[in-house]
Amino acid sequence: MTGIIDVALRAGVAKSTASRALSGNGYVSAETRERVERAARELAYSAHSSASSLATGRTSTVGVIMPTVDRWYFAELLNGIQRALVDDGLDLSLYGAAEGSTERARMLNHALAGRRFDGIIAVCLQPGAHELERLEGTGLPLVSVGPYTGRADTVTIDDVAAARVATEHLIDLGHEEIAFLGAVPDADRFSYGERKRLDGYVQAMTAAGLGQRIRVVPTPSTIPEAFATAAALLADRRRRPTAIAAVCDEAAVGAMLAAQRLGIAVPSELSVIGIDDHRYAAMFSLTTIRQSPKEQGAVAVRLLRARIQDPDAEPEHVVAPAILVARASTAAPRLDPAR
Repeated sequence: MTGIIDVALRAGVAKSTASRALSGNGYVSAETRERVERAARELAYSAHSSASSLATGRTSTVGVIMPTVDRWYFAELLNGIQRALVDDGLDLSLYGAAEGSTERARMLNHALAGRRFDGIIAVCLQPGAHELERLEGTGLPLVSVGPYTGRADTVTIDDVAAARVATEHLIDLGHEEIAFLGAVPDADRFSYGERKRLDGYVQAMTAAGLGQRIRVVPTPSTIPEAFATAAALLADRRRRPTAIAAVCDEAAVGAMLAAQRLGIAVPSELSVIGIDDHRYAAMFSLTTIRQSPKEQGAVAVRLLRARIQDPDAEPEHVVAPAILVARASTAAPRLDPAR
C-alpha cells in the first residue's frame, strides 16, 4: 500500500513537506506542491482520512447549509462549491432546511454542535433570526453567502443595486406604471435578499418621482405561483401595469407565461425584467440582471480556505458583479390612449 513516505521519495522531498503539500497545513512553494501532487497521482496515493485528521486536527470536510437544493440558484451555487472543494481535496456535508422552519432551528441549535468540520459555508441565512451569530458561536471558520455581517467572510451580490438597475432600465424606456412582482409578506417565506430587492425597486421609483405609483404584488418566487399571481394582476385591463420588475427570473417567467395566456404581447404591451439570468432566461428572451452562483460558490470556498489558514485575518467581503443583460422582453411602452 502506498504511503506518504513513498510520495515524498518520488517527489524528492521530506515526508513532512509532502504532508504539508497534500494537507494544505503549512507553507509549501507552488512548484513543490505541484511536484508532490503529481507524485501522489502517479502512485494513486490517498491519505487515510482518520489518520490525516489525527495528524493535522482537520477532518477535510466542510459543512454547507442552505435552504433548499431544488431551486436554480441553490443548485448552481452548490455545484460551484462542490467543484471547488473537490479541487481542494475536501469533502462536503450538506444540510438543507427551509428558512423559518423548525427543522432549520433544530439543525442550527443541535445538529451542527456535535459535528466536526474544518469550516462552514452558510447560504442565505436570516439576520433577523440571528443565525450567523449561532454559527459563529461554534468557533469554526465561517463564510456566509448572502447576508452581510462584519464578523464573517462574505460573498454576495448587491441585491439593492440589482433591483434598482432593473427598475431604472424600465424607467429609462419610458415606463411609469411598473409593478414589483415578489415580496411575500410572510416573514418565514420572505428571504433577506428579496427584501433588499424590494428596497432597490422602491429606491428607483422614488428617485424618478414615481413614489406614488409604487405597486408591490406579493407572490412566492416560483414559476407556478408567480404565474397565478401575475394572471390575476394582468386580467384587470384598467389597472394593468405597462411593466413588471420581478424579484427573480422564475417570477418573471411566470409573469410572461401569464401574459401569453391572456393574449398580452411581450414586450409591446407588457415589459418584463428579472434578476439572476436563470438557465431559462435566454430561452424566454428575458431581459435580466445576471449573476453567477457557480462563481460565488468557488469564491466562498476560496474565502473559507483562507480563513482556515489564517483564523485571525480581517473578514473579507466580496461583492459579486450583477450585470444588465438586455434581451427581447423589454421595450418602450406602447402609446395607447384607449388602454
